[in-house]
Amino acid sequence: MGMDPILKAKLQKQRYHLVGEHGGVKICHWTKESLLRDRECYKGRFYGVGSEGCIQMSPVVDQCNLACSYCWREPHMDSLELVDQDPLELLYESVRAQRRLLSGFGGHDKVTAEKFALSQDPKHVAISLNGEPTLYRNLSEFMDLCHKHGMTTMLVTNGTLPKIIENLDVLPTQLYLSVDAPNKDVFNRLCKPKWNNAAWEKVEQTVDLLPSLETRTVCRHTMIKGENMNSEHIAQYAAIDNRADPDWIECKGYVHVGHSQENLLAENMPSHEDILHFATELAPLTGRKLLDDSRPSRVALVGKEIIPIPIPKAVMKFPDDLGIAKPTKHLPMA
Repeated sequence: MGMDPILKAKLQKQRYHLVGEHGGVKICHWTKESLLRDRECYKGRFYGVGSEGCIQMSPVVDQCNLACSYCWREPHMDSLELVDQDPLELLYESVRAQRRLLSGFGGHDKVTAEKFALSQDPKHVAISLNGEPTLYRNLSEFMDLCHKHGMTTMLVTNGTLPKIIENLDVLPTQLYLSVDAPNKDVFNRLCKPKWNNAAWEKVEQTVDLLPSLETRTVCRHTMIKGENMNSEHIAQYAAIDNRADPDWIECKGYVHVGHSQENLLAENMPSHEDILHFATELAPLTGRKLLDDSRPSRVALVGKEIIPIPIPKAVMKFPDDLGIAKPTKHLPMA
């Protein structure tokens, strides 16, 4: 079964480049900012990931087993199916899509030829665009191919499919676990599992799995004012973080945009000061400290030390027919 035609049309209208039956690529706001204004997103500040060379994608943009109230993306299909698109095809088509989507920047008067060249030779894949990527059967193979092409990977998962994570033959360069609730009651209210009444228990299994994974790990808390970041929640998050023992903890503010506006209020957006206060209270309970923060992204980094992400050595090259655009001067884009 392919993608729902109505959802497909909505995603295309939002400038998603769809790849295969269920995958998709979309240019990140910070990729554009890096090209036009030399501004980096927090992944650059915290981990050394260059925004101009980052592909934001997912092998499964239309399917998720949660219906999170704070998700700003389009609602997903009601049915689920594990996706098995060929991983090499998915990678090459994602790179091709990224190059096409950025081709117009090649002639922009604010984009240097050097920056544009970097954007056409991506070095990082953020597997976090939309949907739940662990529904992709060939996730290990896909990440392995990314690494072999000299690209780092960040995988963001909701943690409800611990067996899939446990059985990955190849792990991402950095694994993000979304822990967006401090307990089961808040999880069920905010994350809204579609079918599995034991979804919270599955997240807890993933939490307990994290210390055994031989890769960089992050627990990310999406902070929603008045919902999941009250004072009594701090110790509960700390208990979860101590079980997961991640390399870093990110406290990131909810943003009142997109589909989430139907479920939450603008008042649910925490200020950056709210995020800093929460992170400062959380850090000592986990034996960590506040390392850094990014006001534009309303995010704070908690950990022991900042360690730049390691870039794997490329042993494979992209084929010549993926369409590297040549920068040519034309009228500036609007």
